[in-house]
Amino acid sequence: MNSAPIAFDSVLEDYILRNSPPEHPELARLRAITKEMPRGRMQVAPEQGHFLAFLVKLIGARRILEIGTFTGYSSLAMALALPPEGRIVTCDVSAEWTGIAEEAWERAGVRERVELELGPAVETLGRLARSSARGSFDLAFIDANKEDYDGYYEECLTLVRSGGLVVLDNMLRGGRVTDPSSTDPDVISIRALNGKIATDDRVDRVLLPVVDGMSLVRRRP
Repeated sequence: MNSAPIAFDSVLEDYILRNSPPEHPELARLRAITKEMPRGRMQVAPEQGHFLAFLVKLIGARRILEIGTFTGYSSLAMALALPPEGRIVTCDVSAEWTGIAEEAWERAGVRERVELELGPAVETLGRLARSSARGSFDLAFIDANKEDYDGYYEECLTLVRSGGLVVLDNMLRGGRVTDPSSTDPDVISIRALNGKIATDDRVDRVLLPVVDGMSLVRRRP
């Protein structure tokens, strides 16, 4: 029997977190620091951090690509889930934001697992795609400027291995993807990409209502 859709509120969110793995102290500290920043709402939610860490362990990831570092919550969550020899390449344009991330990685003892690429991600991904990095990543996480998501998606399909995962955040844009009258460029971009992924025969995919929507895309062999 199907259940009615769940209406999420702060009480239910607290319940979910109480019944999830404990948040690493450095993740909790970083979340508190970022929350006070003017753009702190860009930070991924704790349950997303748990989910990403779970995916890293589930697929036995050793190499991860991240597009959009911000203050480092998602990269820290994934780095903590990696084995000691695992590595993350993370891309961002802000030295200020990633400076906070670097401090968090250092405090958590995973700094050596993270390679920070400062500069436009489109350029970094292009360089990686032209190198021996093609097909070398187990998982890619996209959480950056939405208008470039399609380009990021295409590059990531080149960079992840056969059977690897591409995870995309903010794929529902607060539900606005269902509003055909929206002229927000971010909404238009994400809506178009959702439609593209839904019919992309190169991948297996699922769109989940996790926080603001997360798509899991598996590159087919």
